Amino acid sequence: MLFHFQWNRYAKIRPKIIYGVLHHGVKLPKSRISTSSTINDAQNLVLADDVFIGHFNFIEASQGVEICRGTQITNYVSILSHSSHFSIRLYRENYRNQSQLEGYKTGRVTIGEYCFIGPHTTIMPGTSIGKGCLIQSHSLVKGSFPDFSIIGGVPAVRVGDTRELDKSYLESNEELKKAYEIWAEKEG
Repeated sequence: MLFHFQWNRYAKIRPKIIYGVLHHGVKLPKSRISTSSTINDAQNLVLADDVFIGHFNFIEASQGVEICRGTQITNYVSILSHSSHFSIRLYRENYRNQSQLEGYKTGRVTIGEYCFIGPHTTIMPGTSIGKGCLIQSHSLVKGSFPDFSIIGGVPAVRVGDTRELDKSYLESNEELKKAYEIWAEKEG
């Protein structure tokens, strides 16, 4: 009986996925975002439809973040458009008293169409990820990565091409293959 009571209490506050979000006054009927994810400076977030943002993610969009159609962001992912990890050490107690900070990194983040971002990944300021990319879990991603990259590591590097992963699925389905090839050739 006690477990049942506690579970019902938890069920009222546990994270949920919200389907069909409203973003900048536009309904995105296919997008899904967890109630446990945090988006700072949402006015600087460009979010396409059919995006999935799972549980316990942090998106800091002060310098701009764009997440393109069909991208899936799993759980415990941080996407940062600014970082003070150098300047906080350099200035210590004087950090908040400065207007120009050495080591303070800023930059827009762009994530292309139909990417998959594995859990516990951090995407740093100024990063550009092409379409069709797969980011392995626990990666620290910084820089530019071309379309169809498999990205992994700390720091993350390009370790493969998703088209190679997809090849066996496409060979057995001609209809999927034709549509995929048209999409793959189209400029992102």
